[in-house]
Amino acid sequence: WMLCFTKEQCPHPVADKMVHARSRNYVSESDVYKLESVPLDFGDYHPLKPITVTESKTKKMSRKGSTSSTSSSSSSSMMDPLSSVLDGTDPLSLFAAAADPLTATASMDGIRKKRDKDDNSAVGSDFEQWSSKRSEILSRYTTTEKLSINLYMGSEKGKTTTSGSAVSEKVRTRLEELDDLEEGSQKELLNLTQQDYMNRIEELNQSLKDAWSSDQKVKALKIVIQCSKLLSDTTVIQFYPSKFVLITDILDTFGKLVYERILSMCMDNRVSLSDNFSPETVNDTAKETCLNWFFKIASIRELIPRFYVEAAILKCNKFLSKTGILECLPRLTSVIRGIGDPLVAVYARAYLCRVGMEVAPQLKESLNKNFFDFLLTFKQIHGDTVQNQLVVQCVEIPLYLTLYSPAIDWILQCIAYRAPEVLLTEMMERCKKLGNNALLLNSVMSAFRAEFIAARSMDFIGMIKECDESGFPKHLLFRSLGLNLALADPPENDHLQILNEAWKVITKLKNPQDYINCAEVWVEYTCRHFTVRANLFPLKVFCHLFPSFISMEVCKCIMESFIKHQQESTKDPVILNALLHICKTMHDSVNKNEQNMLVFLKFNYWKAVSFGRDFEQQLSFYVEARSMFCNLEPVLVQLIHSVNQLAMETRKVMRGNHSRKTAAFVRACVAFCFITIPSLSSIFTRLNLYLHSGQVALANQCLSQADAFFKAAVSLVPEVPKMISVDGKMRPSDAFLLEFLCNFFSTLLVVPDHPEQGVLFLVRGLLNVIQDYTWEDNSDDKVRIYTNVLHLLSAMTQETYIYHVDKVDSNDTLYGGDSKFLAEISKLCETVIAQILDHLKTLGKEETLKRQSQLALCFFNTILAHGDLRNNKLNQLSVNLWNLAQKHGFADTKTMVKTLEYIKRRSKQPDMSHFTDLALRLPLQSRT
Repeated sequence: WMLCFTKEQCPHPVADKMVHARSRNYVSESDVYKLESVPLDFGDYHPLKPITVTESKTKKMSRKGSTSSTSSSSSSSMMDPLSSVLDGTDPLSLFAAAADPLTATASMDGIRKKRDKDDNSAVGSDFEQWSSKRSEILSRYTTTEKLSINLYMGSEKGKTTTSGSAVSEKVRTRLEELDDLEEGSQKELLNLTQQDYMNRIEELNQSLKDAWSSDQKVKALKIVIQCSKLLSDTTVIQFYPSKFVLITDILDTFGKLVYERILSMCMDNRVSLSDNFSPETVNDTAKETCLNWFFKIASIRELIPRFYVEAAILKCNKFLSKTGILECLPRLTSVIRGIGDPLVAVYARAYLCRVGMEVAPQLKESLNKNFFDFLLTFKQIHGDTVQNQLVVQCVEIPLYLTLYSPAIDWILQCIAYRAPEVLLTEMMERCKKLGNNALLLNSVMSAFRAEFIAARSMDFIGMIKECDESGFPKHLLFRSLGLNLALADPPENDHLQILNEAWKVITKLKNPQDYINCAEVWVEYTCRHFTVRANLFPLKVFCHLFPSFISMEVCKCIMESFIKHQQESTKDPVILNALLHICKTMHDSVNKNEQNMLVFLKFNYWKAVSFGRDFEQQLSFYVEARSMFCNLEPVLVQLIHSVNQLAMETRKVMRGNHSRKTAAFVRACVAFCFITIPSLSSIFTRLNLYLHSGQVALANQCLSQADAFFKAAVSLVPEVPKMISVDGKMRPSDAFLLEFLCNFFSTLLVVPDHPEQGVLFLVRGLLNVIQDYTWEDNSDDKVRIYTNVLHLLSAMTQETYIYHVDKVDSNDTLYGGDSKFLAEISKLCETVIAQILDHLKTLGKEETLKRQSQLALCFFNTILAHGDLRNNKLNQLSVNLWNLAQKHGFADTKTMVKTLEYIKRRSKQPDMSHFTDLALRLPLQSRT
């Protein structure tokens, strides 16, 4: 289809053109632009392979951005990879010498508390932090055997280096210092008691802090490496979980020190980076220092200390790139595969999950991969190597398995946090494949939400019965199940069977302590589901006393008690009538200060009211509630949403194929909403509810009712005031109106035309309202709306629309690309474009040239996205808009460059060669 403009219609100098809409194939476009899935090829990379470092010799390098020429050569000697970009000074020493230590310390202390608080809030308050588990592990996993530890003895090497030393000398000295640690600069202390061992670890922690505060960064790193090595020692295996807690405390301290050190280097005029800073805001010195730390850690030869130290500073990747953490987590997960001892490996995985949840809790895929890797190696626990180790240390397999619990529990807690229910199903299947291992099963029940576990109680009981009791007692599994059932209810039909299965095991316990620990959990379950509970509301005495409940406080207490103790939904008419009467009493006597409280109580009350599949009774309840609470607008809004939800639930039950009865019911729901919405005072609440309710009516094939909602919304737009109250403050309404209209346009694409109303009657009516609406003089929202209208009209010309409503024929089906229909759209486009160009012309004054530039570029992008630029005159129109955007020097050069680069990329695609000619006709002009 084609549009022709005359000078009389569009007086703007760029308007005398013909416009074509671009034909779209949404399916093929989706295939072209979706992210490509490519297999991951590591090539020669392997996490255990030695690191090769290349030395790059630099002739000249300026920190202030001056150009320099470089030449590179490979060297077999171990060099600091950052030496090529330094001007003779280690960035760690450079910043320490330049900064005032007192000022830096004072500045950092002020932000440290806030940042620590933010770090802890990276996940919700419902997530149990590692710190809460620390004391329990230390008290549970103890030993009376003698322990040993290696203490760092210090070194004087490299301390006499002068400031004029060459970079290579400094680097070589620092690498020798690191090698010195691995070659024996340590002293082994033997025959330590557990308390002595813990004291020595605390001494190392303090030595780390002292070394750091005295600017002995290499010494600090040595201490951390030495401590990390201790995690490879399992000679006193029953103490390993406590050792892990003590050592990782040191690693956490080191990670915070490094992070705060680099963060302090990013301070500009004593102003710290924002909490959500991007790598682009980090200066080069801080980035170089950060890279220096990672390269130093990469030079650690042994796998376990290299893994732990890098994991400790994982958060520092934020200074380097946005994807650094995303890339490092899978790699570190792969590194753990090189740890042969399954106990050491599982705690390494726990530490990686712990760090991952602190710095990137959203990256659940890496956490899942970490655990699934563990499952693949789980059979190692019963291998000869482990069994021989247990024989030497005289440790029984049940005791050995309990050593895994803290690590597995923590890993699963991280994975299960706010995870969908389907993940539990997957975990259960994996447990079954491993023979229903009791250790894993117990951790799964401890990690996932109680509601998920309770819903599968009989499945878990079946898995527990099939477990091998030799390694992990079944009564502990039943105790874990009982703890979940104390928090959530299983299916009602399973209540008795669950109790019988659990009690069979509990009554056979011979150890009194085991019996008490398990029975106390299931006694609560028994009392909860099998005792006779007196119900207050059905009692006759309560009904006789009820009229005397005039006090607002008494009514409030009754409602709060009902909400707190009513666990399941109810449809008891006596209870509902009594509570409705209480709510009515509160509604009639409530003041403005108590309205929010009353609304809250009613919302929670309605959640407890359910008539199941009796949707008609549920609607009757909502009708009665509306008549009682007409003075509370939030309650009316919630009622409208509830009724809309009821209509959609009916559609779901009928799978979109309504019978005569259900069709009449959803029309009754629609009528409820249509009658209730006008009683609301907030105009934007009415607009949004008209739109939402119209969408619900459309989804239920109530086409005439949907048209009525949309007409009501169109007629309400002129009443939108210029200023509205938002959170107690008066603000312009333009932005809210723009957002609503854009949502409205998206819905109108799928709304079929009424046979008696003419082509696109709703779109025409809305355009007339927009045209007549009085907009602010300094606002361009009207043109932005018209631009969105062009997007809508372009979508309407397509042979098949981008989306549809199930079982509703949109205009692409009704008209089938009819030429008269397309001609009507052309006329609308002609009117809309004329309005846009007229507005651009009015912005030719000096004080509005910047707005003209922005709108011209916006219009250009619309044509670029939706127009067929193979048409020469449309092509020329886009060129004119491009030039107009740059004409007075207000265009954003960066945006223009990126737009032009996009056009050039598009020109390389099939059937897009005309973009090549367009790119040649789009000059880039400077601001001058």
